Amino acid sequence: MNMTGGEALARSLAANGVSRIFGIPGVQLDHAADALYHAGDDIAFTCARNEQAASYMADGYARSTGRAGVSMVVPGPGMLNGLAGLATAYACSSPLLYVCGQIDSKAIGRGLGALHEIPDQSGILRSLTKWSGLASRPEDIPGLVHRAFAELRSGRPRPVGLEIPPDVLAARADVEIPGAAPHVPVVPDHKLIDAVAELLRGSRRPVIYAGGGVIAADASEELRELAEILRAPVVVSENGRGAISARHPLAFDALAFRRLREDADVVLAVGTRFVTAFSAQTDTAGARLVLINAEAADLGEPRTPDLAVHGDARLALAALAEELRGVTRESRTAELDAARAWCEEQYADIAPQRAYLRAIRAALPDDGVLVSELTQVGYAANACFPVYRPRTFLTPGYQGTLGYGFATALGAKAADPHRAVVSITGDGGFSWTLQELSTAKKYGLATVTVVFNDGFFGNVRRIQKNRFGARYFATDLVNPDYAKLADAFGVAAARAEGPEELEVVLKEALTAGEPVLVEAPVGEFPGPWHLIHEGVPRPAPLEAP
Repeated sequence: MNMTGGEALARSLAANGVSRIFGIPGVQLDHAADALYHAGDDIAFTCARNEQAASYMADGYARSTGRAGVSMVVPGPGMLNGLAGLATAYACSSPLLYVCGQIDSKAIGRGLGALHEIPDQSGILRSLTKWSGLASRPEDIPGLVHRAFAELRSGRPRPVGLEIPPDVLAARADVEIPGAAPHVPVVPDHKLIDAVAELLRGSRRPVIYAGGGVIAADASEELRELAEILRAPVVVSENGRGAISARHPLAFDALAFRRLREDADVVLAVGTRFVTAFSAQTDTAGARLVLINAEAADLGEPRTPDLAVHGDARLALAALAEELRGVTRESRTAELDAARAWCEEQYADIAPQRAYLRAIRAALPDDGVLVSELTQVGYAANACFPVYRPRTFLTPGYQGTLGYGFATALGAKAADPHRAVVSITGDGGFSWTLQELSTAKKYGLATVTVVFNDGFFGNVRRIQKNRFGARYFATDLVNPDYAKLADAFGVAAARAEGPEELEVVLKEALTAGEPVLVEAPVGEFPGPWHLIHEGVPRPAPLEAP
């Protein structure tokens, strides 16, 4: 069929199930925008106010659903603006397609000063994606889109990039649109599965360590079944929260691993990098280690596993459950109760943050999404917020992207308008994307955003206090009146003085049917890092005000 490159792009995206794009139009994307106009309701376009926010939205859409999120931006400054979201998606194994405009194809690489030209845009894109491609002709576009989705749907999900110059989008050609790229999981070696099953069969105190790869593979049921067969506690990483319901008697936060490993004879780590923040293998205290991962690179150094299986978490866990079904295990109730009690003792150090987390959990439905930002309550949430379902707890992972939360929540809400979505952010981080209150209002994205306002970059300030003799540098903030800010965008506002008020405010806000900005004034919180990163010293207690 004869069509423009823009039409080929729109039809190829639709063929792969894309129903929403987050982005900002611009001159190099004119023919793509016109094609999307003619696509009508088949592909909705959410126009953000900044490309960084658009890429965060696409990430939130992807991680809350498991479907590909798509962001579309102009080249040069537009493409660069969105890279924080791309880097976050890369860190969190998120299936995101980043469609970038380019300068005219005959000018690429010549340094002629074309509008939005930057040196080696393609190289920049390659460095932050699993795969990227550049279209030279309209008839190339369907094949490149198909390849992009094949990469998104195979192995470890990570962002992919596609550049299309404006002359290619405008040109016409006879184009064939292939069907959707299939999902192709990495099939584990059955001999290695047999070896792992034999090791687990002979174990008495196995521990399962589940990461985000379990959620990415939709393997929660398989994880639960294997854990119950083995009577093995399941420790979840930050990105693995929700892989097993926190209500399950075998479910534990990552902190519990420090206690459980002491008696463990085998650690089965599935869908996790299994390294510390200091780039060393997580300590297993002498237990034998089995790694299962869809990314082969995450099976090698600095890790030293006894067995390593390159494979999809769902296929591997299902195969292990099939082989081990019928094994008998003694009760470990006393051991697990002791580990849970030990964790509660440690969490007493962050009692103020946990009070806010309890309020949020009480207000948020089980299937509601919490987007946890880089704020004091967010750090605690990464360690101990109870999560009951997969894809309902989103963080920036090891990227630690300040300011990502609000826009990410908008993407999650756009994916499912009927699901409750709450983001927690600090007064520092919220300033990165507060302009997206306009986007929330325009598209009726009824998220609830909680801004914990302490007037500082709180974490940096605490470091300066504890390590540098209270020599404070560039950490104090001048903030707006958040109620007036919300009103300026036509968004509802509320204020919560303390955890009890926050619970009440959240319950009301989640039924409002419109975006709500909630300010929660707070003071200094105790440091949580010794509970998140092993080896960090326990901080001194806070001084009385």
